[in-house]
Amino acid sequence: MSDVRALHKKWLRAPAYREAYDELAPEFRLARALIEARANAGLTQAQLAERMQTTQSVVARLESGRAHPSTRTLEKFAQAAGMRLKISFEPIEGTA
Repeated sequence: MSDVRALHKKWLRAPAYREAYDELAPEFRLARALIEARANAGLTQAQLAERMQTTQSVVARLESGRAHPSTRTLEKFAQAAGMRLKISFEPIEGTA
């Protein structure tokens, strides 16, 4: 894994890579939040999927960032993890 991190760090110096990475940041944050919620609940993907009445592959897609889940799906995920979904808006740095 350290080789991947080293490559990522190197590639971040390239403007095109940095721009693409920054553009995907919201998806990365959502994926990380989903993984953390499931892990904090002490559940496997299969266990969470069962609680959501879906399949493990659906949970894997959500956690990978490859899916763009609806609010309803996020609510089901949160409930299955024993949590409450909270959506908020925050100001963008540099804007009023």
